[in-house]
Amino acid sequence: MATAISRASGPEASEDPLDSYSATVVRVAETVTPHVAAIEMTGHGRSGRFRVGAGSAVLFTSDGFLVTNAHVVAGTQSGSAVFADGTRTTVDVVGADPLSDLAVVHGRAPTAAPAELGDAETLRVGQLVIAVGNPLGLSGSVTAGVVSGLGRSIPVWSGRNRRVIEDVIQTDAALNPGSSGGALADARGRIVGINTAVAGAGLGLAVPVNATSRRIIASLLKDGRVRRAYLGLVNTPVQLPASAVVRTGHREGLRVVEVLPGSPAERAGLRAGDILLSVGQKPVANAESLQKLLFAEAIGVPLELSLMRDGVEMRAVAVPEEMTDRN
Repeated sequence: MATAISRASGPEASEDPLDSYSATVVRVAETVTPHVAAIEMTGHGRSGRFRVGAGSAVLFTSDGFLVTNAHVVAGTQSGSAVFADGTRTTVDVVGADPLSDLAVVHGRAPTAAPAELGDAETLRVGQLVIAVGNPLGLSGSVTAGVVSGLGRSIPVWSGRNRRVIEDVIQTDAALNPGSSGGALADARGRIVGINTAVAGAGLGLAVPVNATSRRIIASLLKDGRVRRAYLGLVNTPVQLPASAVVRTGHREGLRVVEVLPGSPAERAGLRAGDILLSVGQKPVANAESLQKLLFAEAIGVPLELSLMRDGVEMRAVAVPEEMTDRN
C-alpha cells in the first residue's frame, strides 16, 4: 500500500511567509536610516533661542545639503540636525517652496554620506514603500506599506491661507508630524519621496522625487526660492470613458475636486467635477503634468484650458498668479 508523504514539520517547513517582506524592510531601514536626520528649527526671542518647529530631513549631497518640508522650516532661518549615529550639526535654511512643501537646509559641519535618490515616476499602486523618519527625535523610526494612490493634490492650511500641494504619493505607511521631511524609499533603498504629514497625523503622504521636484530643489539651491504660478485647483487623475476618448482624443485627465475661492481657476469659471484635458494645449494626465506648466514663465500669461463638463467638451482661459504668502 502506498504511503502518503507529508511535509516535514521541522523549523525549515515552518518558515514565516512574511520573512522575505521583513528582510526587505530591515535592509531598507538599515540603508536609509544613516541619511535621515532629526531637525529642530529655532528662533530668537527676548529670553534667547526657542524651538519653532521640528521634523526630519534627508541628506542628498556630500557637502551637507538636506531636503525637508517647507512647513517644518517655516518662519525660521537656522536650527540643528542630529543623525542616527549621534552626529550633530547646525543647519541654515537655504530656501523653501510652500506649493510643493519642499525646503533645503545646509549643515555647517561634515555629515554622513548622501542618500541615493530614485524616481517616483517608476512607482505603481500596490508597490512596497518604507517610510523612515525621526518623530519626536526617535532616530530611525520605520513604517512600511504600499503605494495606495499617485498624482494626488491636497489642500492644506498655511496660516490663514489655503494652499494646494500637488502630485503627492499616498501610502498606507502611517506618518505623524515628527516624520515630516523624512524619507520614503522603495524596496531597493532609493528615496522616491519626501514624507509630509502636513495634512494630519496618520496620513501617509509624500512629495515625489521626480524631474519636477529636482527642478524645484535646484531652484532652491540656486536662488533660495521658486517662482511659481498658481491656479488654485484640487484635482485627482481619472481615466476617461471610451466614448469620451473617441470624442476628445484624450485617455486621461484631471478631475477637479475643489476650486479654491478667489483663485484664478474660480475666475476662469472652473467648477468641482470638471475634468481638465489640456492646459496651454498640453495634455494633463496627472498632477505633475500640470505642475510642470506652472513655473515662473506661466505667471500672468493666459492659459487656454480644455475640459469636459457633464460630458460636454468646453474651453476656458485662466491667468495664473504668482504664488505668494497671500494666496
